[in-house]
Amino acid sequence: MFTSIFKSKKKLENSALGINQRNVDLINTLNQRKHYKYADDKSLTKKVLESKELACPKTYTLISRIGDIEEKWRSMNEYNSLVIKPAQGSGGGGILLLTQKEGLWYKGDKALNDNQIFSHIANIIFGVYSFGDTDKAIIEECINPHSFFAEIYPDGVPDVRIITVNGTLAMGMLRLPTDQSDGKANLHQGGLGVGINLDKGTLTQAYNGSEFTDLHPDSGKPITGQKLPFWNEIVELSKDVSAAFPLNYLGIDIVLDQHLGPMVLEINVRPGLSIQLANKTGLKDAINERLGKNSLQG
Repeated sequence: MFTSIFKSKKKLENSALGINQRNVDLINTLNQRKHYKYADDKSLTKKVLESKELACPKTYTLISRIGDIEEKWRSMNEYNSLVIKPAQGSGGGGILLLTQKEGLWYKGDKALNDNQIFSHIANIIFGVYSFGDTDKAIIEECINPHSFFAEIYPDGVPDVRIITVNGTLAMGMLRLPTDQSDGKANLHQGGLGVGINLDKGTLTQAYNGSEFTDLHPDSGKPITGQKLPFWNEIVELSKDVSAAFPLNYLGIDIVLDQHLGPMVLEINVRPGLSIQLANKTGLKDAINERLGKNSLQG
């Protein structure tokens, strides 16, 4: 058994794509820097998606000035739930999911008053979540995750990360929230990365940052072998999104709404490399296999 694990690890090391090769052979070669803005600014991302009529959460309002916070927030009272997030944030920082009950807004079970919400929006605008740069706060539709995910783990919003190269799907991963990640799907916050068989849309194994598992660590529900709903639609949406942007190496994050189906949450011009661990496959091998034998050397 030890020999088998060792061989598997060595095979992944030999085929894995490192940060330097990713930057040189993919990001810098396939994406022009002037186009990074379409991924780095989520408000621009959504503008393109909406212009191409590609499914994404509806934008309720965009706030870029401190003086506009109170007035624009008043119009949000018509919604029962919403998401506040920075346009230029990363890694899930600054994302606030709110639900309204009997005139009060709640983050989970904790009630927040207007001043607390205004303070959060102001912090977004001041650039607290975007490396000190002035930012914009996006307030948008809240996703109601498909019941498929609730059967695995009931909290948070899972998403599907698809890597495309020159419009072709190269690798996919489901990101699942856990108790540790506080409802977020981001891996560095404690979420699970689950490999996806791109041909079938089935889940392979989950990786928690240190080991592989077939079960969700908190619910104990099975993950391996489950088939994602709307898989064909996810594949087609990924291709359409790739075609909509002048970025030939792209990470596309898609959420599955119970009623609306697949929707694009955001795109990423520098998608992380942990997707390789979730799939037990290096991106070099995956790209060469799906795009042609000598697509990526090294």
